[in-house]
Amino acid sequence: MATALSTLMALPLEALAPASTPVDPLVRLRKALGSACPHLLMKRDDLLGFAQGGNKVRKMQTIAAEARAAGATALITCGGVQSNHARVAAATGAVLGLRVVLVLNGAPPASPTGNARLDALFGAEVRYVASREERSPAMQAAAAELEARGERPFVVPLGASTAIGALGFARAVGEIAIAGIKADTIVHATSTGGTQAGLIAGCALFGLRTRVLGISADEPATALRPVVETLLDAMAARVGAAHASIGLGHPVDVDDRFTGEGYGIPTPASTEALELVARTEGIVLDPVYTAKAMAGLFARIRGGEFTKDETILFWHTGGVPGFFA
Repeated sequence: MATALSTLMALPLEALAPASTPVDPLVRLRKALGSACPHLLMKRDDLLGFAQGGNKVRKMQTIAAEARAAGATALITCGGVQSNHARVAAATGAVLGLRVVLVLNGAPPASPTGNARLDALFGAEVRYVASREERSPAMQAAAAELEARGERPFVVPLGASTAIGALGFARAVGEIAIAGIKADTIVHATSTGGTQAGLIAGCALFGLRTRVLGISADEPATALRPVVETLLDAMAARVGAAHASIGLGHPVDVDDRFTGEGYGIPTPASTEALELVARTEGIVLDPVYTAKAMAGLFARIRGGEFTKDETILFWHTGGVPGFFA
């Protein structure tokens, strides 16, 4: 395991956000949730100092290094109109001098807001398609077009959820390990699987006996679990880790009860969570991911799943620009 951990920490990365993010105690939120509430902490990746932060920054640091090593002159990726990943890819291309083509499903906004406005600010070329199913063919078409013009495009899958991207997130667990933070459970929003795979692998490699609970923002648990397992398998191969030492062999813990009507559509529970965190802690969640994850955490606390002596770390994966969409 030490060798695998050393390999993880030696992975090339573009230091887009070299500083670690704080862990804040949520004292006032805990009080609001009642005397039986466990200790609550929040990992503030919304404060990552690049492109308005978020979990996609950690993934892009290793993916951008992979792209540069391949001699890429352009990044091509996809998402929804308000994609956090697209926003971070656009900013990455801007600072590294790479062309960025974003394939986004949805109608072109008449007046861009939130992440869409930032995509334009960072100078990305945006191509719109009608549906999710059309994104992959449109990315391949963009890559072929750029290659015909003598460029070297690098295609980044949805959410940067590749083995290399997930390993970039696994490195983040070292920040809480070094700080001596001992959480019984890490709760986070999960959608494309890379963040959850990174957290599972990171906890295993850094020797933390911590449960990793992903609250799905959109996908059913039956679809997400095998994605996370496949990523973990590829991550193990990349760093030379045995399956057990990277977290494989244990059930992937995904809760899909809080997705509501689907991606980007708030629920009454997620709206309540967003407002209560704002009004007790002055922290803004995003309506697509973290508000739904916090709603899932609230439900488990109110259902008596945790004891008041346990410590729960909520990993704020960012996405705040989406609040202003």
